Amino acid sequence: MLMSTNLQTILSPISGDMQALNGVIRDRLSSEVALINQISAYIIEAGGKRIRPALLLLTSQAIANGQPVQHHLDMAAVVEFIHTATLLHDDVVDESHLRRGRATANAAFGNAASVLVGDFLYSRAFQMMVAPNELKIMQILADATNTIAEGEVLQLMNMHDPDVNEERYMQVIHYKTGKLFEASAALGALLAKATPEQYAAAEAYGRHIGSTFQLVDDILDYTASAEQMGKNAGDDLREGKPTLPLIYLLDHGTAEQKKLVRHAIEQADELPEDMFQQVYEAIMASNAITYTEETAKREAQLAKEALACFPKNEATQSLIDLCDYSLKRST
Repeated sequence: MLMSTNLQTILSPISGDMQALNGVIRDRLSSEVALINQISAYIIEAGGKRIRPALLLLTSQAIANGQPVQHHLDMAAVVEFIHTATLLHDDVVDESHLRRGRATANAAFGNAASVLVGDFLYSRAFQMMVAPNELKIMQILADATNTIAEGEVLQLMNMHDPDVNEERYMQVIHYKTGKLFEASAALGALLAKATPEQYAAAEAYGRHIGSTFQLVDDILDYTASAEQMGKNAGDDLREGKPTLPLIYLLDHGTAEQKKLVRHAIEQADELPEDMFQQVYEAIMASNAITYTEETAKREAQLAKEALACFPKNEATQSLIDLCDYSLKRST
């Protein structure tokens, strides 16, 4: 089977489910409160790749291998609601004004409305996850949301701290990003009645591909334009977040580069544009991007290797292709 890195082609085995998922999302986001409907419509119109629910649907289809799966669309919507809630809260915490090429919800509606609608999405997700009456589903999602919250706090603690090392940073991205990928794949496996080996493999796949996506985001923060990313380039540095390219430069740069990066992380809130340019040039002149790319490639390879016990079918091939897409994407 030929490998594809076109996302639409990769997701073709679940194209019908993805269309049906849009209807579930619209239906379950409805509320008697007008502002919730207004912000929910704004979020839906913003689009997004919906990688996490796609991961759940692909994993369940791969393991079920042609057998019917129940509750997969509702649980895919739950995953998307949890992810969207984290984005709403993140944008408030980070004081972000641009996401997916348009004003963030907090920029358009205010911080209070964004936080409260994020809370609504969390609570709606928990309403939906009890419907299958399966304790393991609730355990997976409750653990995931708790770990994501821990990751957010860990990231907050790391802000403006130039002494954050690679191990601490990888812990943050596992908690903050990888955990929901892991939960998505685990849910897909559970719904498809996976063997214990397949379930553990699904968790490992989700964990590693989630880390890959975040590491590539670290790279794109320096190499992509605002139009490509749908947010402002260099936002992570301006917020004082020590991501892997910066951590690499702090470990391997010249004395002058290390001093520059330490100052930039510590004083990010007051960072003049010319200093950001100096940091950018130092990163591009070093092996920081290459090192981050190699780290992402290792994570993607571990994700692929985890699929060895899955049935060989179109959905499993799509999961493999998703690893290549995660490395080569530009948005």
